[in-house]
Amino acid sequence: MFLTEEQVRAVLRMEELIPAMAGALRDLSAGKVQQPMRTVLPVTEHKGFFAVMPAYGGALGAKLVTFYPHNTKVHTHHAMILLFRPETGEPLVTMDGRLITEMRTAAVSAVATDALARADASVLAILGSGVQARSHLEAMRIVRKFREVRVWSPRNAHAFAKEFDIREAASAEEAVRGADVIVVATAATTPVLMGEWLSPGAHINAVGATRPNWRELDDELLSRARIFVEAREAAMKESGDVIAAGNIFAEIGEVLAGTKSGRESKEEMTLFKSVGVAVEDIVAADLVWRGARKS
Repeated sequence: MFLTEEQVRAVLRMEELIPAMAGALRDLSAGKVQQPMRTVLPVTEHKGFFAVMPAYGGALGAKLVTFYPHNTKVHTHHAMILLFRPETGEPLVTMDGRLITEMRTAAVSAVATDALARADASVLAILGSGVQARSHLEAMRIVRKFREVRVWSPRNAHAFAKEFDIREAASAEEAVRGADVIVVATAATTPVLMGEWLSPGAHINAVGATRPNWRELDDELLSRARIFVEAREAAMKESGDVIAAGNIFAEIGEVLAGTKSGRESKEEMTLFKSVGVAVEDIVAADLVWRGARKS
């Protein structure tokens, strides 16, 4: 069976995906998931990347994904996810993985935000106006109630703000000053978010710059924030920001399991740096597969 993006969209719900991602991250940190580091093949001639991401964590499968950051007329990410029957190894389904990648990234940020952001967080700032900005806006609103949402982007911020009836900021600094929760969802390869702009108690979700020589956060932010990730090994090898920081406090799955502390004060700044790991895709695809079989 093959499921198109439209068929995936028909059954995948953010309200169900967020708890599924929490379970996947808890299992990952507990050692219940088999997941090697992703293999990344540079497609240098066309300035792109091709990656293979297998995992087994109850569901068994792999994602094949491309990332072409300079795409303008088509999406920057494209993917296919294959699931296999764990008991026999038989192929079960192949499905389009672009939307799953988009939604599971935001769902994982929502898990981290729910665990780490202040309970009274009321101002959300989003840097970026693409598909990740869109999915993060949906996911953030599920775990916190915001009285104000701001967006800044080098391109399309005005249209994004108008579509979702939120405030367009004139600069990244204007967007994030005084914000309680910040989402960094740009294609930046050098820092776009500066620590000096941020208020005590802010929580940051940073989902871009997933190459070891790319950055989206400056040194001051990294020195001020307590850093949380999905998986230590992946973050220390793939995230330029985490490599620059040189330390990780905890995996978010450890916080969910209660083996590591989350936010310890209202003034503490917390950072969740996501690089995306295979078990997120496989668990999300399994959720889609079970939903498709019911429909």
